[in-house]
Amino acid sequence: MLSPDKIASRDANEWGSDTGSDASGDLEKLIAMARRQWRVVAVSVVATLIVAFGYILTAVPLYTANTSVLIDRSKSSIVDQLSAMGGVDADEASILSQVELLRSDTIAGAVVTKLKLADDPGFMASSGSPVSSITGVIGSLFNFTGWFAPDVETAEDIERKKNAAISRLLSGLEVSRVGRTFVLEISFTSPSAGEAARIARAVADAYLVDKLESKYDATRRASIWLQERIDELKQKAVESDLAVQKFRAENGLVTADGRLVSDQQLTELNSALIVAQADVAKAQARYDRIKSIIDSGRTDAIVTDVLDSSISNDLRKKYLEASKLEAEISNRLGPNHVQAVRLRSEMSEFQRLMFEELGRIAESYQSEVTVAQSRLKSLQENVTAAQGASASAGESQVQLRELERTAESYRSLYQTFLQRFQEATQQQSFPVTEARVISAATIPGGPSHPRKPFILALGLLMGIGIGGAIGAFREFRDRFFRTGDQIRDVLGVEFLGSAPLVAESDVPVAKGGDHPRNIRRASAITSYVLDHPLSMFAETLRSTKIAVDLGVKVGGAKVIGMISTLPGEGKSTVAINFAELLAMQGAKTLLIDADLRNPGATRAIGRHAEAGLLEALIDNRPIRDLLLLDPKTKLAFLPAVVTRRVPHSSELLASQAMHAIIESAKDNFDYIILDLPPLAPVVDARAVATRVDSFVYVIEWGKTSRKAVGAALFADQEIVRKCAGVVLNKVDEEKMKLYRTYGSSEYYYSRYSSYYHED
Repeated sequence: MLSPDKIASRDANEWGSDTGSDASGDLEKLIAMARRQWRVVAVSVVATLIVAFGYILTAVPLYTANTSVLIDRSKSSIVDQLSAMGGVDADEASILSQVELLRSDTIAGAVVTKLKLADDPGFMASSGSPVSSITGVIGSLFNFTGWFAPDVETAEDIERKKNAAISRLLSGLEVSRVGRTFVLEISFTSPSAGEAARIARAVADAYLVDKLESKYDATRRASIWLQERIDELKQKAVESDLAVQKFRAENGLVTADGRLVSDQQLTELNSALIVAQADVAKAQARYDRIKSIIDSGRTDAIVTDVLDSSISNDLRKKYLEASKLEAEISNRLGPNHVQAVRLRSEMSEFQRLMFEELGRIAESYQSEVTVAQSRLKSLQENVTAAQGASASAGESQVQLRELERTAESYRSLYQTFLQRFQEATQQQSFPVTEARVISAATIPGGPSHPRKPFILALGLLMGIGIGGAIGAFREFRDRFFRTGDQIRDVLGVEFLGSAPLVAESDVPVAKGGDHPRNIRRASAITSYVLDHPLSMFAETLRSTKIAVDLGVKVGGAKVIGMISTLPGEGKSTVAINFAELLAMQGAKTLLIDADLRNPGATRAIGRHAEAGLLEALIDNRPIRDLLLLDPKTKLAFLPAVVTRRVPHSSELLASQAMHAIIESAKDNFDYIILDLPPLAPVVDARAVATRVDSFVYVIEWGKTSRKAVGAALFADQEIVRKCAGVVLNKVDEEKMKLYRTYGSSEYYYSRYSSYYHED
């Protein structure tokens, strides 16, 4: 079972409309909402269509002329080439920029000046609509300064008129891009078809002229700027070349055939050093060879210079001849022969002489070694000096190359700017525009405004939207109980039925007896169930009886409390008719008016009573002496005669005396109906809840909010536990049709109604 907080939350979030759910998610409930609010939507649609028709009838026809301009996106412009962003693809931004240019005051001012629109009274007049005409008349009436202004126009007046003409032109001008192309469509709207075409063509022409002038001005400014840069770059190039030459001279960086002289000298010295090192090695080898021959005393060793020496060859020849002769004599005459000894002595002399000759050759070899070593040492010293000079020149060359790069950069920039200057001079003499007209404006054949179908459709949609919004607001504000499904879903209690709203003229006049102890009805509605036993109201009360009988398990008499949330919901009327129904069915029924502050039942059927429940409670009078009887149904009624305020009514109802009255009544009656006060304003019903076996909750249809009902009902769990169900009272049967949903009891009401009509 739901708590009051949950009911309040559901009431705010889910039950904003009478259908009780999100309308966007339930087509059936949306249709029900449309049935309930269609009159509001219809009224809104009619109102907006009347406004649309009025606008169509009073609006001045406007004509729109169109012309198309193609933007050439070639990149040949000298200005684009000079721009740092010349290579960036900015077509989208460029096209949008051209659109803004066409809508600028510059183009508009040129058109106004060319066509003299500021002095054209037809152009400067209002658009012709009734609203603008009235506004212009009122403005002229309040412009007191204009009444006394001199006839001669001042410069400020001329400027003011021109600005007004520009504003008027821009208000009728539209510029748009055609798709993703480079085509711009220029449209101008005016009450005059000829004027619209003339101004559209003038805007396109002014745009082309502005492009030419801007290109010429940009090229001229570029030429001036280029001339200044060329002069500056020329001076910088000369200065950088002079700096290179001066640095070369100061640091001895002399070149020959593109190479430094010091580098060339170092290369030659390295080559000579290698040759000298080879010569030293060769001379040393020759000397070492002849020295080893001399040291070993070998006479048969061969040295090249010995072979080339005639002295050495003669001595060797003589040595060989003496040796041969000595060998022959020694073989024939013996080794000790005088001739052999002499020959050996000659051979020794020849050998000595040969070694002396070798010594002289060795000395020459040693001299060659000494000379080669001296030359090698000199070359090494020269190479070392040349390497130092080359290293120093290398360090200076770093700075030299930086100076050369600077000079080269200035020369390159100078050549480039000189070329651009020549191109700029050529373009300045013959500028070419980047746009052209591809579709000239023609006089329109018919008005473009007002668009009657569009305005009517817009009025229809606005009417539907406004009516729908008003209807949705009404649905959101309708937070009352309308159907039995809402009773079950929101309150979680049984729905017993509906009691229709009955007008007094539809009820036959009720009559009562003249006996002072008889019930006398002040209104015929209190006996409706008696006069219409087959009505829907009677069937609802029968359903209530069954719910009470099934809900109360105790034997004996049943105490039934009739409650509501607020006063005026018809609780007392339902209680009286319910008691009459029970009595008419043969049950002994006692109706007690337990509302000691506002006794509605007593006013309805016992206004003539002089004593009642208060006297029984306070004075302990027997209730049999206070009862009023209905001679037709045998219904017993205990009125509540209130002659003074009863502030402690809840204590009286919860007292032992009240308990005794109910217990004594149980001995004589089958049903005891307590017409209790409403739950929201007083606590009397909660005070007597323990004495009651079952409660019947009466809610007025479409009047009592769900939040109030939930808060009042769930304030006492004893009442919730004993609640047999809810009766929706004062139901408007015609409006109820708008709240029915498929499958509900309201949906089949037309079929039920055949059982509710008397023959």
